Amino acid sequence: MAEVYYVGVDVGTASVRAALVTRAGLLQSTAEEPISIWEPQADHYVQSSAEIWEKCCSVVKRVTQHVERSQVRGIGFDATCSLVVLDQSFQPVPVSQDGDRQRNVVMWMDHRAEEQAACITNAGHRVLNRVGGVMSPEMQPPKLLWLKENLKERCWNKAAHFFDLPDFLSWKATGSLTRSLCTLVCKWTYCPPEGWDASFWTSIGLEDLLENNSSKIGSVTCPPGSPLGDGLTREAAADLGLDPGTAVGASLIDAHAGGLGVIGADVKGFLLPCEDQPITTRMAMICGTSTCHMAISEQALFVPGVWGPCLSAMVPGMWLNEGGQSATGRLIDHVVKGHAAYAQLQERARQSYLNSHLSSMVNDGSAVDLLGSSLHVWPDFHGNRSPLADPTLKGMVREHYSKHQLIRLHIIYLKILGTLHILDAMREAGHDIRTLFLCGGLSKNALFVQIHANATGLPVVLPDQMEAVLIGAAVLGACASQDYSSIQVEFKKMSAQVFPKTSS
Repeated sequence: MAEVYYVGVDVGTASVRAALVTRAGLLQSTAEEPISIWEPQADHYVQSSAEIWEKCCSVVKRVTQHVERSQVRGIGFDATCSLVVLDQSFQPVPVSQDGDRQRNVVMWMDHRAEEQAACITNAGHRVLNRVGGVMSPEMQPPKLLWLKENLKERCWNKAAHFFDLPDFLSWKATGSLTRSLCTLVCKWTYCPPEGWDASFWTSIGLEDLLENNSSKIGSVTCPPGSPLGDGLTREAAADLGLDPGTAVGASLIDAHAGGLGVIGADVKGFLLPCEDQPITTRMAMICGTSTCHMAISEQALFVPGVWGPCLSAMVPGMWLNEGGQSATGRLIDHVVKGHAAYAQLQERARQSYLNSHLSSMVNDGSAVDLLGSSLHVWPDFHGNRSPLADPTLKGMVREHYSKHQLIRLHIIYLKILGTLHILDAMREAGHDIRTLFLCGGLSKNALFVQIHANATGLPVVLPDQMEAVLIGAAVLGACASQDYSSIQVEFKKMSAQVFPKTSS
C-alpha cells in the first residue's frame, strides 16, 4: 500500500517553511524561503500577504515534488498572529503612512498600538479577564483601533476583511471565510459559545466591525484541524502543486502548532513525573524569535498577566493559558550584536563559541548558571508580555564585574535565558506543571535547554523530530483528511521519541 502524506506549512517571523510528513509523524522532506520585513518607522513592522502566499506555494512544491499528488491527503497552515487587511475584492490595503498597498500585514511584534492598548486596559471591560487583565499591543483590537485612528482614509474606510495571518492562509487555500477558534479566541477576544461581545467593540469605538454580522472580522468559527470548505480550490491547488479538493485543516497560530506538535509526545520509559499523567501536567515552550509558554487545563484557570483561558484554542475542548517573552531569540541577537565585544566574537563562532566558552569558565563542576551571580539583567528589552503584562518595560544590565569586554558579553548572554517567573504565576493559579516540552529554533541550543532545566528544577523534554511546529501544522491536515478521529488521537500517533534533560 502506498504511503500517504500530510503537508505542514509554517509562516514564522522571517521565513516560510513546509514539511512533508508521514502517517507516523516522520519528516520526509522540508523546505524554507525567507520573507521580507519592513520597518517604516520605529516599532512598526509590516509584511506582504502576497509575498507570504507566494513563498508558501514555493516551499510546498519543493517538499512534494517526489511524491504523487494523490498521496498527499491533507495540508495545514500555521502562522504568526499578524494582522492582514484586504478590501472588498480581497486585494491588499496598505497599513502604513507610505501607502504601499503590497505591505498590508501588521506584524505580531509591531508595537505601534501601545497607547490604544493602554486605553483599552484602562477601560476595564470584562473581556480583559481572558487576557490576563491587560490588553497587549500584540493583540488585534488595539491594532485595529490604531488603523482607524491613524489611517482612516487610506486603510480603514477601504478595508472589508481583517484576517489573522493563519486564517488568511486557510482562506487563500479554500475560499472559506471560517475562522479558527485558535486565532479569534487568543488574539481577538472572541469567546465561545457566546461569540463576539458587542459591548466591548462598541466601548472602544469599533462598533462598525459588528456590521453585517461581524463579516469584517469573522462570523463563522471552528476548532483547529476542522476541514474547511471543499478543500483546496482549483486555483490554490495549481499554485501549490496539489490536487483540488485536498483536505485543508483550520489553522493555528505558529506557537500553538508547536505546542500541538510536542505536548502529546510519548514519554513512557523515561520515568518522568508526567508519565501516566494527563497532558495538563505538561507545559510546551515554543522558543524562537519570542518564547510562548503553553499550558492546558480541563477547567478555566485565570492567571494574572497571562493570556487566557482560551477554550479550544490548541486542543479542542480544553482550556489554554499562554505566557510569553516578547523577545528571546531576537533579544539574544540584539544584545550580542550591540555589545562592544561583538567584533571579537565574530572572529570566533558566535553562539556556539559562547556556549563552549561559558562551560570552560565553570570551576569545580558547578552549574554554569552561577557565573551570572554578580550580574543583574532585566531582560524585557521589548516589554514584558507576561506575567507583568507591561509592554513599556525596558531591559537593563547592571554591574559588569569583569574588565574584559568579551567576558562581560558571555555573562549577559547567559543571564537573558530564563522563564521561571511565568511558570510560578501559572502554578499559583492552579496549573500542575511537572515537565517542560521544548521546541523551536532555540531548543537546539544545549545551553538554553540546560539553563531552563536548572532554573525551574523540572525535566525538559526535546522531541526526536525537532521541527515540532511543522509536525503540528501537518497534524491539522491529517485531522482534516479524517484519517484520524480527533486532534488528541492524531498528536499521540504522530509524536516521536523524546530526549529528556534534567537539572544539573
